Amino acid sequence: METMTKSRINELAKEVLDIEANSILRLKNSIGEEFEKAVDIMYNCKGRVIITGMGKSGHIGRKIAATLTSTGTPSYFLHPAESTHGDSGIITRNDVVIAISNSGETQELLNLLPLIKRFGVTMIGMTGKPDSTLAHSSDVALDISVEKEACPLNKAPTASTTATLAMGDALAVCLLEKRGFTKEDFLIFHPSGALGKGFTYKVADLMLTDTDKLPIAKEDNSFAEVIELISEKKLGMAMIVNNEGVLTGVLTDGDIRRTLIKYQNIRPLVAKDVMSANPKHISSKDYGASALNLMEKFSITALAVVDDNNKPVGVIHIHDLLKAGVA
Repeated sequence: METMTKSRINELAKEVLDIEANSILRLKNSIGEEFEKAVDIMYNCKGRVIITGMGKSGHIGRKIAATLTSTGTPSYFLHPAESTHGDSGIITRNDVVIAISNSGETQELLNLLPLIKRFGVTMIGMTGKPDSTLAHSSDVALDISVEKEACPLNKAPTASTTATLAMGDALAVCLLEKRGFTKEDFLIFHPSGALGKGFTYKVADLMLTDTDKLPIAKEDNSFAEVIELISEKKLGMAMIVNNEGVLTGVLTDGDIRRTLIKYQNIRPLVAKDVMSANPKHISSKDYGASALNLMEKFSITALAVVDDNNKPVGVIHIHDLLKAGVA
């Protein structure tokens, strides 16, 4: 057997990457009406997306199922060989099946067809052979064909599995955006590890609670007094309370600017005259991610934290969330 030189190893590795990259780029020709139908079917699915495939297609199917599940589309992988021994009972009429077979003639997969058809379950086929049994039996058929495998023998599934995985990613990302799936939603499904770093923090873990540092003013405090308080506490806002200590408004740097533009004489003004009433607030029991969601949604950098009686007990700032890795 001839020993491969280092140059040949590098050359072959680059050939493999070129072939696989081209196999993905060719998929762009498959994106169109059928792909749009597949996304709509999965989006409107009232059950789960059941993915099935044999051998290497099965391994790819498991990855696609995992990606869909973590991005808001409940999915489950069903091994086609096991499906005919009772596991097919997990399929319901509300589900959608994605069947993966490069040849489109995998027998274990085709054995599932009578059950799928009997229950009227919508099926999306992913195959490299548009004229195959699987393609003709599917409600929607996605073409994942490749010119050739990266394997020199053109036998081992290499480029074809790469293309299948990429098509699965394309479906997942389109569904993610169609659902309006947010960063906070993603973190909910990844509470551990780097992806969910900081997600388990509660507001109570991160908020400022030192009474001396909290910017709290009364409704009848003068506008000038509140400006002085905001400057002193350096949080860019003040929480305004009534005589019972209940939060009734906030005064922010933005409110100050708008007031100075609107009024020529600010001396008669009190906090209640210029505050933003019914301010956004949060409980110390909520997750830091919920605070971040409010801040992003309403373009604010600091949030009042209140108790069950709506009395201020703290402030949480976006900088606190950033430091904790929530954002």
